[in-house]
Amino acid sequence: METAYFYTSMNNTSVIHTINRYITLEPAEADYLLSVFMPRALPQGELIEKTGDPTRYFIYVNSGCLMTYFTDQTGSDHVIQFATTGWWTGDLHSFTRQVPSIYSTRALAESHVMLLPKVSMDQVLEEIPKLERFFRITFQNSLVTHQHRIIQHYTATAEERYIMFREKYTSLEQYVPLKYIASYLGITPEFLSKIRRKLMEK
Repeated sequence: METAYFYTSMNNTSVIHTINRYITLEPAEADYLLSVFMPRALPQGELIEKTGDPTRYFIYVNSGCLMTYFTDQTGSDHVIQFATTGWWTGDLHSFTRQVPSIYSTRALAESHVMLLPKVSMDQVLEEIPKLERFFRITFQNSLVTHQHRIIQHYTATAEERYIMFREKYTSLEQYVPLKYIASYLGITPEFLSKIRRKLMEK
């Protein structure tokens, strides 16, 4: 069981600013929404969700970086997503159906997150119907990103995928081990090192 702990931070309101980019929450609505979130601080390496358990939370990242990954039968980890400041993450299939997840999620750096339990999400969607639109847009954007990544896998070279990765995650390489970046890109760490050396020489 993870040892994540509660914390107090003015950054708790970051999630409201993110939501207000798509809809407008009244002050009372924002206060109510914040009241059902569970703010947590995660030390580096902390496991917040693990394979085999139903996903308990839809997670908003205030700061830091979370990694969601799949572990195959050989014990190798395959990175599915990085979630950095301002991003949402969680196994939506497991979260909505409350079935065991095939993914795990851990903090790659010290992170501050806001956890939205399933029962709380159902409550806020009933109390604040306009949030349905926000989460619909969020899920649509997630689907589009996933589809673009599939297309890149089949049409872009490993070097092109790495360049696009750096543009998308501008500061991630500062604290994420190269083996995880290589896994996300679908290449070996050795090949990624060659690509990095080649780009540095240009």
